[in-house]
Amino acid sequence: MPPETTPNFLDPQTLAAIKTIDLQARIIVEGLMSGQHRSPQQGISVEFAQHRQYTPGDDTRFLDWKIYGKTDKLYLKQYQQETNLDLVLLLDCSGSMGYTSLTKQQSGWTNHWTKWNHAACVTAAMANIALRQQDRVGLTLFADDVVNGSRLSNAQNHWKTIAQLLHRAELVKEDNEEPVPIDNTHTHTDLEQIVDRTVARLTRRSLVVLVSDLFDDPEHLEKGLARLHHRHHDVIILQVMDPAELSFDFRDASEFVGLEGEGKLPLDPAALRNAYLDVVQNHLLGIERVARKFDYDYLLLKTDEALGPPLSHFLARRSALIGKG
Repeated sequence: MPPETTPNFLDPQTLAAIKTIDLQARIIVEGLMSGQHRSPQQGISVEFAQHRQYTPGDDTRFLDWKIYGKTDKLYLKQYQQETNLDLVLLLDCSGSMGYTSLTKQQSGWTNHWTKWNHAACVTAAMANIALRQQDRVGLTLFADDVVNGSRLSNAQNHWKTIAQLLHRAELVKEDNEEPVPIDNTHTHTDLEQIVDRTVARLTRRSLVVLVSDLFDDPEHLEKGLARLHHRHHDVIILQVMDPAELSFDFRDASEFVGLEGEGKLPLDPAALRNAYLDVVQNHLLGIERVARKFDYDYLLLKTDEALGPPLSHFLARRSALIGKG
């Protein structure tokens, strides 16, 4: 169960789990631009990765003339660059993120533990790892549009900026019962538009981390990820869901309330459970399919499980695979 966090959204258990974790990006670059980025390690590790066929407009400085001499075709040299990265965190704060099925006793908190709470802690953990590595971190809070955010920075006080943004965007409880967004005018999620706006402001190939319940059509996600892939950004997709959304373990006839403006609907859960589970399973498979299409990493996080172990295992495995090339 999620333990109570400190004001910076990181509890001791999560900090202990991620303290030895490194964050890396699969970023392919043309040529070798020595000294362009500062690294906390001794030097910058750059290894040859592959060739890419030249297209008009490419930088001719990185042409492989040996290949041209042998084949009479123009190819660019590309390298795997391991140096300071830019971490771009995209955090969903739409209405559906305010959902929880957990009671105060189940969550281990003094209040309800929502998907937003879990996602904010995930975001804080990723920022903590990157800033520890002296990498630049930027945060964008979004729903149907960008709600708030911070510029990319690795300054010493940037952690405080991120924590303050998360704190201001926290979900509050209406009438001390139902969690709702502080600004509930931002109801639904528009992933395609958010990714478009993100791509437009990135001047350097980055690691983009999307933290959301992904209650949007996978086709919209696919279109957004295609834009990031075209610009050679690396992406991690972290989907946060409540256990009740996965099991639909409701027994009594209930009134279901949409958190993104859908209204109220009386339903018999038992009669709908199998159909609901089929829809959810197909949706999750659709998300996984989209991630695999672009070779992006995907992790499903459940709000009733401690954050540290699954996140640290996921990131450690990812780093190991990147290290193997």
